[in-house]
Amino acid sequence: MSVDTRQRKAERIRHLLETEGDSVHKNTQVFNNGRYESTADLEDYEALKDEARAIKEDAIERLPELVDRVTETIEANGGTVYVADDAADANRYVTEVADGRDVVKSKSMTSEEIEVNESLEASGSDVWETDLAEFVLQVADEAPSHIVAPAIHKSREEIAELFNAYFDPEKPLETAQELTQFAREHLGEKIADADVGMTGANFVTADTGTLALVTSEGNARKCVQATDTHIAVAGVEKLVPRVEDLQPFVELIGRSGTGQDITSYVSLFTPPGDSPTFDGDGELGSGDDREFHLVLIDNGRMEMREDDQLRETLYCIRCSACANSCANFQHVGGHAFGGETYSGGIATGWEAGVHGADSAAEFNDLCTGCSRCVNQCPVKIDIPWINTVVRDRINRGTDGDLDFLVDGLTPDEEPGGVDLQKRLFGNFDTLAKLGSTFAPLSNWVAQTGPARSLLERTLGVDSRRELPAFERESLVEWFENRGPRVDPEEARRQVALYPDAYTNYVRTERGKAAVRVLEALDVRVDVPAAGESGRAPLSQGMVATAQSNAEDVYDSLAPAVAAGHDVVVVEPSDLAMFHREYERLLPEDEYAALKDRSYEVMEYVYGLLENGADLDALPEGDDTRIAYHSHCQQRTLDLEPYTVAVLEDCGFDVTTSDVECCGMAGSFGYKSEYYELSVDVGEALVDQFTTENTADRTVVASGTSCLEQLDALLARRPAHPVRLLDTR
Repeated sequence: MSVDTRQRKAERIRHLLETEGDSVHKNTQVFNNGRYESTADLEDYEALKDEARAIKEDAIERLPELVDRVTETIEANGGTVYVADDAADANRYVTEVADGRDVVKSKSMTSEEIEVNESLEASGSDVWETDLAEFVLQVADEAPSHIVAPAIHKSREEIAELFNAYFDPEKPLETAQELTQFAREHLGEKIADADVGMTGANFVTADTGTLALVTSEGNARKCVQATDTHIAVAGVEKLVPRVEDLQPFVELIGRSGTGQDITSYVSLFTPPGDSPTFDGDGELGSGDDREFHLVLIDNGRMEMREDDQLRETLYCIRCSACANSCANFQHVGGHAFGGETYSGGIATGWEAGVHGADSAAEFNDLCTGCSRCVNQCPVKIDIPWINTVVRDRINRGTDGDLDFLVDGLTPDEEPGGVDLQKRLFGNFDTLAKLGSTFAPLSNWVAQTGPARSLLERTLGVDSRRELPAFERESLVEWFENRGPRVDPEEARRQVALYPDAYTNYVRTERGKAAVRVLEALDVRVDVPAAGESGRAPLSQGMVATAQSNAEDVYDSLAPAVAAGHDVVVVEPSDLAMFHREYERLLPEDEYAALKDRSYEVMEYVYGLLENGADLDALPEGDDTRIAYHSHCQQRTLDLEPYTVAVLEDCGFDVTTSDVECCGMAGSFGYKSEYYELSVDVGEALVDQFTTENTADRTVVASGTSCLEQLDALLARRPAHPVRLLDTR
């Protein structure tokens, strides 16, 4: 990426932070918190997600069969089904059906995808969006910034200013009620005059030809009932086998998207209907001549179905939970974290599949792989993995003319076209080894003005971000010189402490503390010379390198695992690799063996204490006041409670952060194009740790990135929780 491109990205993000960030953050927080509250009321939340996932897996597997089935069903009912190969094919058919007549539309992201409005208007139709937010954007001539709440980036004041300028009402509009009433009256007239109603479909049942629409305003019903011709556009992936299959989705979609137990309107249409229509003079028609056209759109979806890595994208029910739960999206919205049509974490899969990799490349790096979205997705899509795979394909799709220069000369498995910034951060283990070997000289050189300027110009490493200082003696070297201190015959357990790159070369003090704490609880510790887990290259989309790293790490830890020893991990993101990503990078038996025996260090301490280890062997907290922030992937793995419980058992007074993300996200916060976004996300955590209740507390965090961000933004230096348990 060139310097100019990085600067343009940084300027774009800065602009959106200033103009749209507050509205997006406020509204996504409402949705996010609502989801937590609403799903907590479900006794069978995980079971519902499993059921929904199974239905989607089955539907996509049987998709050609379901297309044939729904075609037969709808045509038997008197309707028409058209399967469109692509956007142009779909638009040709829709414009032929509309034939220049006026069209009113309810919200449909699929219609946004194919840009049907433009085609209809070019053919002479007058087209109006009847969803309030889509209407606002139509008047503003703007693209949606959210797949459920498309105008989430606009405040009430901005909408009032827009309407007053565009429509020039007799009395200026100000309140939400006035704006809504004006839109209702204006659009009511458009609906009454229209001949064609267009909707999307959240789901289409193949057995009955029923369309399920989940809405908040009821406008979809009006568009269908008040017009003679109903055109529904839907991706082929919206098909489910039976009408009974709708149940788990109706339970989940509102809760997952907007935090509502159920949306205001759940409409089931089995068209063509026989209810009377209304003409422009308010006269009732017979309804006998109703037309219904279902346009099922492929537009790359069948190819996605055959793609093992993108196939999961087709399980998406467009609920927006991945966007609402993502810290980066919460601060900049879909105008940055989105492509031609779709936004949020799942957008990478959609954009790559229907618009191409170039569209996905524009925003793909905003997904940091933190995994917060994974537990929120109602159909359990591995969204971070889809983003990683697409990033890898983008890397490999770049100019490979320099492959011969890097073949065998770089410590990774990637082609020559990979961006140098990605290559730098993806090879952090090698960089750290070199930094440690030449420390402290390497640290001094890296901090000089010319070096920082060069790093920013050539590699996009922001000069405002403090670089890590490497230790001359690594953790592995320290342990080799020191040796274990607990006799194996007297040990309660035996463990291999995994030396992640930061713990091994940068923050060695937390590794040493972990060794001493475990030994105080009668655990025999070994620190094998295992390399970087693969997290660093995986975050850059360097999948082959991550797999190579994973294989090397397993080989280093395999003797301990085979001997029945446990593996203890200090850095939560590396434990997440062992428990999640290694399933895709290692053979099944190796993955299972390592997952079953690996633990986060504070989780392991908790287990020891629960199973009889002596609490008195650890230092007394004496009500020392602690402000604790847990790592994103630590929360995804549900490990935060162990740290809190251990600290409280030791006598510390602990308060925890409600802020879910620190904003650093590994290398993300170092990149000049994303530095200001990283800090903006981090400021929310700073605010929480500088209140009257927290300003004087010792700040504690489990993740490397969290520690770095807090260290940069707070006046007091944070510590890893295991250091509080160390007697030294």
